[in-house]
Amino acid sequence: MESEIRGWFTGRMPENWFSAPPEIVLDREEIAVLGTLPDPPAEGGEAERAALIDGLIRRFREETRERRIEIAREAERKFRQKVSWGVVCGGETVMFTTLSVPVMTRLRQSERQVLDTLVAAGVARSRSDALAWCVRLVGKHTDTWLADLRDALQHVDRVRSSGPDVNS
Repeated sequence: MESEIRGWFTGRMPENWFSAPPEIVLDREEIAVLGTLPDPPAEGGEAERAALIDGLIRRFREETRERRIEIAREAERKFRQKVSWGVVCGGETVMFTTLSVPVMTRLRQSERQVLDTLVAAGVARSRSDALAWCVRLVGKHTDTWLADLRDALQHVDRVRSSGPDVNS
């Protein structure tokens, strides 16, 4: 399914939008399309470069908005998932739209106390924000392990799809 979605988006988007094929990130609810914009020239100081990157990202967002919405609506009908968009430019990643999906969880008192401590310390506004902060922190420190796990799951999906059809 992932290769089908990747192919569909690559075929549907104008060729001049990105400097490389877009990265497609899937989960149960959302298809995130992340494209790489050409790197800006390395001239000028750090503040000038940051402003240039910000300007390039904003210009791309505004100039492509209507077309991105059209492609997203079509994809949402076809794949029955919401679509979000983002870009990478000069090492900066900016997501334009993303879903915030409620996740039901059961936590023991000691786990809730961790969240409450983060809220009391002002790290997060709520338990929900604190939990999201914890997930981001774990993800940041385990990127390689999570990437290996995702690769293994993709291998499992390929093996499953090449197996016998049990619905026949």
